[in-house]
Amino acid sequence: MNWERRLYLSAHPFAYPLLRGLARRGPVVRVPGVGVVVNDASLARAVLMDGETFRKDGPGSPGDLWTPVLGPSVLLNMEGDAHRALRRRLTDLFTPAYADELCARVLGGPLDRLAGRLAGGATVDLVDAARVMAGAVIGEVIGLEMSTEREFRRLFEQGERIVSMVSLRTRRLSPAQIRRVRAVLDPLGDTAAKSYAAGDESTVMGRMRTLGLSEAEARGAAGAFFLTGTETVATYVPRLVALLCDSARLADAAASDGFLDRAIDEAMRVTTPTPVMLRSVHRAAEIGGTPVRPGDRILIATHNCCHGLGPFDPDRPHPPELRRLWFGAGPHFCIGYPLAMAQIRRVARTVLAAGPVRIVERSAARNVLIPTYRRLTVRSEAPR
Repeated sequence: MNWERRLYLSAHPFAYPLLRGLARRGPVVRVPGVGVVVNDASLARAVLMDGETFRKDGPGSPGDLWTPVLGPSVLLNMEGDAHRALRRRLTDLFTPAYADELCARVLGGPLDRLAGRLAGGATVDLVDAARVMAGAVIGEVIGLEMSTEREFRRLFEQGERIVSMVSLRTRRLSPAQIRRVRAVLDPLGDTAAKSYAAGDESTVMGRMRTLGLSEAEARGAAGAFFLTGTETVATYVPRLVALLCDSARLADAAASDGFLDRAIDEAMRVTTPTPVMLRSVHRAAEIGGTPVRPGDRILIATHNCCHGLGPFDPDRPHPPELRRLWFGAGPHFCIGYPLAMAQIRRVARTVLAAGPVRIVERSAARNVLIPTYRRLTVRSEAPR
């Protein structure tokens, strides 16, 4: 059994076999109690591009899950004119240049320490290192004053505890869960509001004020970035390195930034950081010939859509319908994509620059939403 399959089975021992079984039932499958499952990349993209018919703010959509804790005005639970207006104001928030500058500034110290440990021949747990990096970046985005790896790690763990409340079957958080989430998010929102009020345009919150967002919108955005911007990158980086090691393509990735970028996209396809996406049907339509009605829940099986292309192969181009589907498409394409990519590239290049690395030990995480390694330790084999 390959390690990617093992990660998914460890995270979702019952849901994952069901999800993969549905892929064999056809491109669109109606499953009682679950909804209409879309397994085809072209059909999935068509659904994601049609924000008028398939929405994120109806019954069974992400809005049901996150509005009680983030408020009504964050991109991941909005549609229509309000969503388009907020999206326009946020378009310039994470430009590639700004995202790269932010990561260079925030990750300089942690990456230097990581490089030093690898160069010294130490065994390094990339899972812990990736969590530290993710905590450092999201802390900077919110406006937290942190400087130690212990603080970065603690911030990541706070987000991890929230995300662990959600499974592939979760539709709503319970009142008790909402209280626990609010206990974490409210203090972070207060910090974000202070950063917003200061108006420093070198900070993300200050940039939001300049871009015309209200304080409430900035607080909601900070919460959304915290919940969605830590797990994805932190779980992905160790899996990327593991895929390069297992496929004997480390040297290729180290030798060429062009190959590394292709490998990053291909590893995103294989790992599928968003294995499912939810929508609610707003008006009668059809998906691949299957009629859907208002109120139907649409479950886009992103993992099935992506895995139809085959095993990990950075040399194989992606067809247009699959292009970065794991980050969404159309009006809800992930606005934090440039920030995630800037962070991934910097961490990956640091590991690759240490020379050939060997996986010393690894184990799969259990009871997590996004499949990941519990531990992935590596050691550089470069001559010293």
